[in-house]
Amino acid sequence: MIGISFTHPYYLFLIGLLPIIVFLHFFLLKIRRSVAVKFANFDALARIRGIDMYSKNLVVVIVTMLAVSVGVLALSGLSVQHQVSSSAFSYVIAIDVSQSMQANDLFPSRLDVAKQAATNFVDQTPEGTRIAIITFSGSAFLDQALTSDKIALKGAISNVQLSTIGGTDIREAMISATNVLAQEDSKALILMSDGRLNVGGLQEGIDYATKNNVVIHTIGLGTLVGGNYSLGLSTLEEDSLKSIAYSTGGQYFHVTNASEFNDAMKSIVHYQLRDITSDLTPYLIMILIALIIIQYILVNTRFKSFP
Repeated sequence: MIGISFTHPYYLFLIGLLPIIVFLHFFLLKIRRSVAVKFANFDALARIRGIDMYSKNLVVVIVTMLAVSVGVLALSGLSVQHQVSSSAFSYVIAIDVSQSMQANDLFPSRLDVAKQAATNFVDQTPEGTRIAIITFSGSAFLDQALTSDKIALKGAISNVQLSTIGGTDIREAMISATNVLAQEDSKALILMSDGRLNVGGLQEGIDYATKNNVVIHTIGLGTLVGGNYSLGLSTLEEDSLKSIAYSTGGQYFHVTNASEFNDAMKSIVHYQLRDITSDLTPYLIMILIALIIIQYILVNTRFKSFP
């Protein structure tokens, strides 16, 4: 459904200038032609050279009328309303960057797979979706504030590195993400971790997110068999991640390859039809400038009133 509206509709009365412009154009043209005939056999010249004074000036008056029409629409603040498919939520992607995320049970590492999944999620979301990036280990950091700029988001994800701070504090990640989403209407956190928390508890973060209407989807990174990293063997701890998702109305996903990650991300994105208003004034001004230039060229070259 497409609709139109005007910010300043009272300027539309200027459309009434169009018939006046046409009348004045041909009235003045007739006067100028009469004057010309007094001093020269204009009709004979026109027949010899194939020149029609009226048809030549018709192009100019059409361009003038178009310019006036576009100018009036620009002054009136023409806008177009249309519906687009948009995300129903604003998101925070929280990526675990603790040392256990270097485990190799996912190739080439848990962290690398998480980064690729986050990048794919950004690509899959419709234009205008607001997303922020948080990384956490023993504490949480905001790597990218809420934005719909996909280039900035993917740049922030690309720069994510393992943390030198020990521990994994999922509670702080939930609290930080909830604060980031505080001003948004519909809020969701995508928490990517191997679930091996060793700093703080979970309940405080779950309660805080629930109180602020944040849905948390958790993604388990790793395998139940586990993988090796610099400090030994690390296995996936699913219970904490399942508890977070269940308690906040989200979903838990255990994925072990890129295809499963993509499927999980697609199921997280919820779409809705949203009314979008586009202000056409800047485009109308550009068209107006182009028409003025065209008119200037016409009246100063081969489209002059007289040969």
